[in-house]
This record gives sequence, C-alpha cells and structure tokens, in this order.
Amino acid sequence: MAKEALFRSSIGKKFAMALSALFLLIFLLQHFIINSLSVICPSAFNEASHFMGYNPFIQYLMQPVLIFAVVFHFVMGFVLEIQNKSARGPVNYAVSNKAANSTWMSRNMIWSGAVILGFLVLHFIDFWIPEISHKYVHALPEDPNRYYEELLHKFQSPWRVLAYVFAFFLLMMHLLHGFQSAFQSIGANHKRYNPLIKSFGKAFAIVIPIGFVLIAIINYLKVNEII
Repeated sequence: MAKEALFRSSIGKKFAMALSALFLLIFLLQHFIINSLSVICPSAFNEASHFMGYNPFIQYLMQPVLIFAVVFHFVMGFVLEIQNKSARGPVNYAVSNKAANSTWMSRNMIWSGAVILGFLVLHFIDFWIPEISHKYVHALPEDPNRYYEELLHKFQSPWRVLAYVFAFFLLMMHLLHGFQSAFQSIGANHKRYNPLIKSFGKAFAIVIPIGFVLIAIINYLKVNEII
C-alpha cells in the first residue's frame, strides 16, 4: 500500500510538473519573440518591452505566476529525483543497462536543470532586478526608449555572452527530453499524434535555444562595433 501511495503521489507530482513546464514553454516562446525584435527592429523591441514592463495584467498577475511556475518546476524536479532514488533503494545498476534503457540527458535532467536555474538567477540579476529598482526603488520616470540600450550594455562582456550560450545549449538538451515527457505526463500519448509531438518538440528544442544564442551573439557584435 505504501508503494502504491508513493506511485500515485509521484504521478501527481509529474503531472503538476508537466503543467508548469508547458506554461514555461509558452513564456519561453513569448520571450524569444520579443528578444528577436532587438535584432530585427530595436524600436519595436523598446515598445514591446515597455508594454511588458508597465502593463498591470502582466506585472501584477502574470509575473508572479511566472516566478511561482519557475520555482515550482525546479523544486518539483529535485523532489522527484530524491523520491525516485529513495524508491529504487540500494540497488546498483550496470552502466551499460542504464545507457541501453535511457539517454544520457534523461538520466541527468536534474543537473541540466540546476545549471539552467543558475542561469535564470543571473538573468534576473541582469534584467529583472534593475527593472524593479528603476520603477519602484528609485521611482524613475518612464523612458520607453531605454530597453534596447540596456540590453546592449549587458552584452558588452564576452564572458556573459559565453554564459548565455552555454546555458542555452543545456536548455536545448533539457528540452529535447523534457518536451515530449511533459506531454506524456499529462496523458497526451497517442500512436497517431506521438510522432507529430516528437517532431514539433525536437524542432522547438533546437530552434528556440539557437535563436537566443544568435540574439546574444549579434547584439554582442553590435555593441562592440564588429558588425
């Protein structure tokens, strides 16, 4: 009975974690679309960023929900990892058997997730905290044209750009396994649609992180007057 309760609890946690993952995927896509404007049309990037930064619905509802979803997703990932290790007990599995039954990334999602979480902390320090300071701590007047210059300032350092590139590479690996896993956890598992979900998930997991990498590199080249 205890094992059955543990199993049911684990299924519930995976379902909740999958829902938070799908919400974060939507945010990631929206974030990518806005950031891509910094390369295509800086003035449009300023307009979109100003809207996101001052719209009450986004600031007072969606932003707290997003922060909760990020924390919940990663905390739940750590909890499930600990729970799964406890359920397996002191059994040693052969490395060859592990490799035969799962991919390297599926066995190390917790570590890629930890690095991505660290990157999110850096991203908050770079952009979210200065934004909060600008609006609420120093109560500076609105300047709808400041966002693009602030973005370029952050990408002056090659080390920061390298950190972004490394983090988005790990995000790609994380999504390559996690995208389809999230759909399976919420019950979206059908022979007819699984190939479509798998193909779309692979495309999303590759295109979006590479897009973010290109945005960081292009803005670095711009601010250093290389292009």
